[in-house]
Amino acid sequence: MKRLVVKVGTNLITDKTGKLNIKVMESIVSQICHLHKLGYQIILVSSGAVAAGKEALDNPIQRKDIPFRQILASIGQSRLMNIYQQLFGAYNVTVSQALLTRKDIDDRVGYLNIRDTLLGLIDHNVVPIINENDVVNTEELGEVIFGDNDTLSALVSNLIDADALILLSDIDGLYTADPINNKDAKLIQSVDFNDFSIDEYVKDETIHEMSRGGMVAKIEAAKLATTWGSTVYIDSGYKETVLEDIINNKQEGTIFVSAGDKIESRRRWLLSGLTHNGKIEIDSGAVVALTTKNGSLLPAGIVKIEGQFEKGDIVYIIDSSTNFIGCGVTNYSSLDVNQMKGMNSKDIKNQFKEFTHDEIIHRNNLVLL
Repeated sequence: MKRLVVKVGTNLITDKTGKLNIKVMESIVSQICHLHKLGYQIILVSSGAVAAGKEALDNPIQRKDIPFRQILASIGQSRLMNIYQQLFGAYNVTVSQALLTRKDIDDRVGYLNIRDTLLGLIDHNVVPIINENDVVNTEELGEVIFGDNDTLSALVSNLIDADALILLSDIDGLYTADPINNKDAKLIQSVDFNDFSIDEYVKDETIHEMSRGGMVAKIEAAKLATTWGSTVYIDSGYKETVLEDIINNKQEGTIFVSAGDKIESRRRWLLSGLTHNGKIEIDSGAVVALTTKNGSLLPAGIVKIEGQFEKGDIVYIIDSSTNFIGCGVTNYSSLDVNQMKGMNSKDIKNQFKEFTHDEIIHRNNLVLL
C-alpha cells in the first residue's frame, strides 16, 4: 500500500464537551507525517467544521436547523484548517484544502478536474485535507443521517485509485452488536461482502449527537470502496500507532476485503459512463503506445474524430480498421481535439491558449477493450 485515504470523524476529534480535541488531532497528524516521510501518498478527509464553529461562538444558541449549521460550518472550517496547518507545519509538511460535494464528483467534468488536482497535489508531496462543503450542501446538513464524510472518503478513494481507505473512529471497528448497549458484542476482524450480509449488526446502533454518520454509514462507504478495488479498515483513532499497525498488517480493528482489483474496478466505472456520441481514430503508432507501452493518448497520434463529445465524456478509441482499442475520459471536446489532431504538444501550446493537458486521454483515465 502506497496511496491512502484517511478519514477522521467528528466524534473522534472532539472531546465530551464538543470542543476540538487537539491532542487526538496531533496524534493522527503525527502518524500521517511519519508515513508521509516514508513515501506514502495520503489524503486526509476530516469532519469537525461545525464543531469548530460551535466552539468559536461558545455555543450560545442551541439550534439544529440547517441555516444555523451552515453558519457554524462557515465559521469553523477556517479554524479547523488553521489548526491542521499548524499541526502539519510542525513536521514541515505542506497541506491544502478542498471542500467538495457529492455533485462535484458525480459530474464527469468535475470528477476529472478534482482527480487531476488531487493527484497533482500528492505528486508534489502535499497532504490534501478534504471536507464536505457544508456551507452549500444543504441536503447533507438535514436531520437525515447521510454519513457525508464516510461516503465522501469512499468516493475520494476511487478518485485517486487509493490502495486503502482507513476510517478512524472512536471505537475499534465493527461489532456483532452495538458495544455501547451490549456488553456481549464481539469485534468482527474481517468482512467479505461476497460472503454474508452485515447490516443486521448495526440495526440498533446508537448515533452520537455530534455525528451524522455512525457505523451504518461506514459500512456503506466500505461497500463502495471495496467494489472499486480498495481495502477498507475501521479502527480506533485513539491508538497512537494505528496507521503504522494497519500498514504492517498488525491492525486490531475490522478489515473489509476488496471485491476485485483496481484495474477491473476502473474498467467498470469507465464503461458505466461510456458515451456513444463520439469516437477517436488513432494511427498505428498510437495503438502500439496504448497497448504495449501503457501510454497516454496524445494529439499527434489522432487521425480523425467521429461524432461530438464534451470535455469529461468517456469515448471510444478505434484504429484505422474501426477495431475498438479502448475507452477513456477525454480532456477536451471533439471540436478542440479535431483542431489539435496530428500536432505535437509544443505547436499546440503556441497556437491554443486553452491547452491545459498534454494528453487528450491520460493513461490513468483509459482502459483497453
